[in-house]
Amino acid sequence: MLTLLIVIIFLALLFDYINGFHDAANSIATIVSTKVLTPFQAVLWAAFFNILAALLFDLHVADAVKSIVNEKAIDLWVILAGLVAAIIWNLFTWWFGIPSSSSHTLMGGLAGAAIAKAGISGLGNIAKIYTTIGFIFLAPLIGMVIAYIITIIIIHICKKSNPYKADKWFKKLQLVSSAAFSLGHGANDAQKVMGLIAAAILVYVNATYINGVGVPDWLHIQMEAVTKNGKIVEKIKDIPNWIKISCYAAIGIGTMSGGWKIVKTMGTKITKVTPLEGVAAESAGAITLYLTHALGIPVSTTHTITGSIIGVGATKRLSAVRWGVTVSLMWAWVLTIPVSAIMAAIFYYITMLFV
Repeated sequence: MLTLLIVIIFLALLFDYINGFHDAANSIATIVSTKVLTPFQAVLWAAFFNILAALLFDLHVADAVKSIVNEKAIDLWVILAGLVAAIIWNLFTWWFGIPSSSSHTLMGGLAGAAIAKAGISGLGNIAKIYTTIGFIFLAPLIGMVIAYIITIIIIHICKKSNPYKADKWFKKLQLVSSAAFSLGHGANDAQKVMGLIAAAILVYVNATYINGVGVPDWLHIQMEAVTKNGKIVEKIKDIPNWIKISCYAAIGIGTMSGGWKIVKTMGTKITKVTPLEGVAAESAGAITLYLTHALGIPVSTTHTITGSIIGVGATKRLSAVRWGVTVSLMWAWVLTIPVSAIMAAIFYYITMLFV
């Protein structure tokens, strides 16, 4: 059982690494397309702030991911199946340059495998799952509206400015806005893997208590009981530092590996982005991520920044947005959770034939 847990932790960190290069485009697409930084400089810049997020954010999102499954009703094979499905879908969409959500493929995989094992009772906080599904549509919409408003305000303030000087200033400001978005990316996405590892450890701990086996100190997770909507629920209070450091390091190294196919889609195919619009899109994306993090809602950084880019494009004219590309992306978003869930369920059933 401990060996299986270690395999799951390794695969979780592998998923985090893939998440880094798959979602690197989220925080560097506009800064690369506007030539503020070279691709190599941009990934280093983003990776630094991904890792810095470890010092600045609490564990709201990690707890939300942990709560997707009922750790008392599932086993480690469920988590393994969910992870394998998530990794396969992430690599598939990366290969074809589709900026799909690493967050939603992970949650879809976990939910699908949990249902395959225990039916609906394998799921944890149903309300949290519904909220997450709702934000597939709300996160890009919020990013789009905020980006539209920010762009209009900036254009109004700078309408009498020298275009050349303004462009130079906005290129400098893009460093700030992309850093802010990278912080949000690190806080949001690395924490999802923390929540997954925490769920796996809690499943292992439940199993070892039943079998009367002691739990090593390095697997100790601090939980706290809180009252929510009249019910007492357990939330993550703290997790071992090795989990935090490993998850942030994995996503940081993954970001440094880049994801150039998706960078091209995000930075040039949706709409042409200027430095001013890059600042607006990244700022809107960062605001959305900080807001949802505070509410403990695991959202897709991919969906958020895509919506923000559409928002800045729409300020010029609706035809400035390549809606054909956008519709294709939305299809990928809608399919991610069900496809990942079905793949995870199939993998779980296959695994049970040999266990």
